[in-house]
Amino acid sequence: MDATPLTVIAEFTTTDENRTKFLEFCAHDARHSVADEAGCHAFDVLLPDGEPNGVILHEVYTDRAAFDTHLTTPHYKVFADAVRDLGIQTVAVRFLATHPA
Repeated sequence: MDATPLTVIAEFTTTDENRTKFLEFCAHDARHSVADEAGCHAFDVLLPDGEPNGVILHEVYTDRAAFDTHLTTPHYKVFADAVRDLGIQTVAVRFLATHPA
């Protein structure tokens, strides 16, 4: 059986004080995820219209195992440490299986 692609939607709330720095860490994680992980096919940093402190990460992985590998990478550790150190609030994380078209 083929692996089911996995989409991850992670929503965060920043503050005026930590937003710029957080976006730098998001960009770092996104760049390295796509460049360094064969199982990461997309990693977008989205800024919701009308939500000045909202940040959404849209990530697509080959399967759940590829996402689990992502959580062990050095660039993810930098990101996770930044979330903690900056006091970023995680609003929601959703895992969505991709239905074949």
